[in-house]
Amino acid sequence: MANYIGIDIGGMSIKAGIVDENGKILCKDTIVPRVKEGQDAIAKDMFDLCENVLAKAGMKKEDIAGVGFGSPGTVDTERGLITFAANLGFNKFYLLKEFGKYWKVKAAVGNDANCAALGETKFGSGQNKQNTFFVTLGTGVGTGFIVDGKILTGHKGGGSEGGHICIRMNGEKCSCGERGCWEAYASATALIKQTEIALQKNPDSIMKECLENGKVTGRTAFEGARRGDKTALKVVNTYAKYVATGIVLLVNVFRPEVIMIGGGVSNAGDILLSRIKKYVSRHCFGNAKINPVPQIEIAKLGNDAGIIGAASLVME
Repeated sequence: MANYIGIDIGGMSIKAGIVDENGKILCKDTIVPRVKEGQDAIAKDMFDLCENVLAKAGMKKEDIAGVGFGSPGTVDTERGLITFAANLGFNKFYLLKEFGKYWKVKAAVGNDANCAALGETKFGSGQNKQNTFFVTLGTGVGTGFIVDGKILTGHKGGGSEGGHICIRMNGEKCSCGERGCWEAYASATALIKQTEIALQKNPDSIMKECLENGKVTGRTAFEGARRGDKTALKVVNTYAKYVATGIVLLVNVFRPEVIMIGGGVSNAGDILLSRIKKYVSRHCFGNAKINPVPQIEIAKLGNDAGIIGAASLVME
């Protein structure tokens, strides 16, 4: 059985795991990247991480058929180039070339959300499907599309940035600099802001009892809604509509078989999922009475989607 290494690159940590051909993680490890020391240092960090995980698993380099990398930002997969990733300070980082200085092995790199989409499609909620859409609701809104069994990357890797479709003209300012982006309404960051505003206007809301160390989190509104608080329910209903609005726009373009929702907010479960399903069913082009509406599922692989998806890049 062939084994692979998947590396999930983040600004706060880099995770790596040995993944078998069935998508099972055999061993994994994490390091904190030396972001301030530059791109070369991070390439060495990733090689050291590979050696660490191999040692933990009792394996050698010869036991690994390939190494895949998932990175934030714009990724030119053909040239092994991370064109730009702001949080990591990557600017025209030829990752595969730099990593190759330490280990000559079959390797590939892709956008992290695309990798997660691939992992979920091969081994998670999208198994046996050819057309899927993955959305992660976290600090931002990341998206990945599998079309006819292949990752949709766009020209020079610049596509699949679904978080930056506009759902409201001249709306909320987005971290990208534009206004009205889906991310500005459907991210965990946006949900926290919406919850804080609701609490300011309704200080007697039960949500006040749901704070964590005195702070609003992405869980606060959902916890209040489960306890029947009207203000919390209004926040949840509005937020679910924002999430579903972006999904509808993308369904009308791609019409996938299944939509997989991941990220920290997805842990809310059915209180969020049921509302999204209802809105999408009603508002997709032709609605459910005419056109097939995609399945909408909570992603199954959780925090391991990035590792498994990165490894999937180099699977035969």
